[in-house]
Amino acid sequence: MPIDLDKWDRRILMILQQDASLSTAAVAEAVGLSTSPCWRRIDRLEREGIIKRRVALVDRAKVGLKAQVFAQVKLNAHGRANLDEFSAAIRDVPEVLECHVLMGSVDFMLRIVAADIESYERLFFERLSQLPGVQEINSTVALSEIKHTTALPV
Repeated sequence: MPIDLDKWDRRILMILQQDASLSTAAVAEAVGLSTSPCWRRIDRLEREGIIKRRVALVDRAKVGLKAQVFAQVKLNAHGRANLDEFSAAIRDVPEVLECHVLMGSVDFMLRIVAADIESYERLFFERLSQLPGVQEINSTVALSEIKHTTALPV
């Protein structure tokens, strides 16, 4: 169930999504509040789990991860145990940045990064295709990135 957010909460979230390293005083100034009420709001947003964590966003290309691949995974059986087993195994693959359960002709969509296509090929044959219950994997290589954001439109 969504939590009720007022205009101040939304402004704070927009500012922190752009730069979570800002001090409370800087956030307060940017949204037009004094420091103490702003701090209380940020604290509440964190306690309620709206702000899950604050992280550094790393440029994947600058750290040598130039390939981005989207892979659709189909399992050979659709029982709850099969889904849970695959889900647990995929969490241990660091190159998989996102994993989503889908409805339709495939079961999972993965977003994967690798140094290059050869690195992805090794990952595909040595790990992904060996995961429990995998029947089929269809991979699509991203040529370029048009838009990438982590900021939600609050």
